[in-house]
Amino acid sequence: MDIRELYMNEEAPLDLLLLADPSRKLIDEYLNRGKCFVAENNHKLIGVYVLLPTRPATVELVNIAVAESEQGKGIGKQLLLDAIQRSKTKGYQTIEVGTGNSSIGQLALYQKYGFRITGIDPDFFTRHYDGKIFENGIWCRDMIRLSRDHF
Repeated sequence: MDIRELYMNEEAPLDLLLLADPSRKLIDEYLNRGKCFVAENNHKLIGVYVLLPTRPATVELVNIAVAESEQGKGIGKQLLLDAIQRSKTKGYQTIEVGTGNSSIGQLALYQKYGFRITGIDPDFFTRHYDGKIFENGIWCRDMIRLSRDHF
């Protein structure tokens, strides 16, 4: 598997991005301001993430997704580690991420790789998305914010 930046005129893999974020409007907004990276295996896109500079020396991982057929194979972990390394190489001191209160697996993964919970944005998903989102049998309402500093 190779992870690379999206080519200049290449379309972002919307089908994959929508797995992690059901808002086409929000995806379009952060794709315009951030950098998109894709994971490829045998010329097939199987994963994606987007890094968005937010403040001086800080970048946010705003979307990370793995094709449903490829989940459970450690690809999400590889994407996360690649995002951490790229942000460090680019000189960012801090990488941030936000995920839903119902995203139990993602919360565990981020903390396993050094992210710490820094805050909660109550009702983020009810304010920014139409309809209720359920994951793991839990209503996804709040954004859990996490951060990791590069040492």
